Amino acid sequence: MQEFVITDALIKSVKSIAVEAGFAIMDVYNTDYDIKIKPDNSLVTDADKKANTIITNKLNQLTPDIPILSEEGRNVPFSERANWKYFWLIDPLDGTKEFIKKNDEFTVNIAFIQNGKPTFGVVYAPALNILYWGEVGVGAYKKDKKSLEIKIHVLDELNNPVVVAGSRSHTSERMDAFMGQFKESEVRSMGSSLKVCLVADGSVHFYPRLGPTMEWDTAAAHAVLRAADGEIIKYGTNEPLEYNKRNLLNPEFIAGNMHNIQSLKR
Repeated sequence: MQEFVITDALIKSVKSIAVEAGFAIMDVYNTDYDIKIKPDNSLVTDADKKANTIITNKLNQLTPDIPILSEEGRNVPFSERANWKYFWLIDPLDGTKEFIKKNDEFTVNIAFIQNGKPTFGVVYAPALNILYWGEVGVGAYKKDKKSLEIKIHVLDELNNPVVVAGSRSHTSERMDAFMGQFKESEVRSMGSSLKVCLVADGSVHFYPRLGPTMEWDTAAAHAVLRAADGEIIKYGTNEPLEYNKRNLLNPEFIAGNMHNIQSLKR
């Protein structure tokens, strides 16, 4: 199987797919909707399912020969996935808790994985009307609600205060200990994959995740971050997150500029 080339036309199409899925999510967001509990005790709504249908159908039309792994799709056994050189990895609605709380901080995530690494990704926050996308080796971009498109980049240097992205839904003593290593610091709370995007666009220095996530939670924003010259490193190491593992659970990690990450106490 030859290397797959990400074209400008493909990027444009995937951005449009993410936005279309976002519109479907907002249609549900503004109504009274049912909330169901999945077997793993996570929450799911009609918005997750509608967005998943749009994304998978459109990607199958766009790239019929490329497999798809989705949080809301079928459980693909590792024996099948192990042979995938590249594939789409999607989370049709990341931040379901934020969706239910109606705080607007949820996203549509579409990532392209090649040889276990995210090389292209789109993250769309429909309630905020903010779109991030990036291709590794080409660059990362952000389009805000004013339709201004800008190229983004991680912060190169640490300066005071050190700003760290934190979860609205998860806090811990370990996070407090992480913050304690800085002379001056502040936490910027945010939901969903937007936390990694805040690192990518230079809004924050770091995002430490000291709790569980799945591969589809991080892949698209990880691609944007890599395109913005950042990385997500397995906590306590200098090794980046890997994708298409036998177990799709991510280890604890920290997102940021590699030079800055290496300066941390871990």
